[in-house]
Amino acid sequence: MYEGKKILITGGTGTIGYHLTRRLLRENPAVIRIFSRDEYKQFNMSLDFRDYAGKLRFLIGDVRDEQRLLRAMEDIDYVFHLAAMKHVPACEYNPFEAVKTNVVGTQNVIQAAIVTGVKKVLFTSSDKAIAPTNTYGATKLTGERLIAAAELQKGPRDIVFHAVRFGNVMGSRGSVIPLFKEQILARRAITVTDPEMKRYMMTPSQAINLMLKANELAKGGEVFVLKMPIVRLADLAEVVVEEMVRKHGITDHVNIEVVGARPGEKMQEELMTQEEQKIALETDGMYILPSVFVDKRHYYPGVLDAGMAGKVTEQDPIDKEMLRRWIREEQLI
Repeated sequence: MYEGKKILITGGTGTIGYHLTRRLLRENPAVIRIFSRDEYKQFNMSLDFRDYAGKLRFLIGDVRDEQRLLRAMEDIDYVFHLAAMKHVPACEYNPFEAVKTNVVGTQNVIQAAIVTGVKKVLFTSSDKAIAPTNTYGATKLTGERLIAAAELQKGPRDIVFHAVRFGNVMGSRGSVIPLFKEQILARRAITVTDPEMKRYMMTPSQAINLMLKANELAKGGEVFVLKMPIVRLADLAEVVVEEMVRKHGITDHVNIEVVGARPGEKMQEELMTQEEQKIALETDGMYILPSVFVDKRHYYPGVLDAGMAGKVTEQDPIDKEMLRRWIREEQLI
């Protein structure tokens, strides 16, 4: 699908962008353009991928700047729109900045894609977009709606817009595993918001594989909801402590301090609304929410059920040993 093709990744220096770039390079694309605001991360990424220097182009830019996006998107086949403000408290305290990046920035990507005539645009959303209690979730929900509505805006152009919705990616920048590691090494203690808090989590490899599968299946306007395991925060904290003690030979006791939920945080996220469950299609790895703006019903290979009708039930958290195995396989510690 990507051999000889030209790809643009907005927010390409983030954790998902980094892993996606590494995965796409195996497909022998013509070029991958990495679009982000951070020149230092771009420099480091260029060193990490020095063997692929002829395949990568690094562009400094912001999705808030539509003119810059237009230049970045010239002659591009596939766009992966990963750029976003993601930190929940940062979005709470700077809500309009989150709107400018996550909402206006997404609309800029859509408009630039329509003008330049790319083949597909994938937007990465979040489980926090379901019944949002924070600014971040609200902006991601709006982003999903913009992507779905783009099917009407595009007119006769043969462009596919779609979204992928997933939860926390283990080990990503700003997530709890890197924070726990730093805290353990610095002061032999970690801070946990609430031990009973539960989150949908997946490894970077799982996220990338399912994103690429969704991009292959997309016909236009869908939201692909990735099936994700639930992790109990107390279990994650205990496994990280145990693995850090083992790796670094720490003999001191590591405390786990409960500090309370941050502004806008839920005790547990959701995959879909009740209304979405009634129209969702199910495959082995994901649920597919067809666009309400597309009259034609598309065929998707591997569909298990033509309508979930509210069948998505609450999952039990994965056990600590499964969590430990994932952390070791992905070398997150």
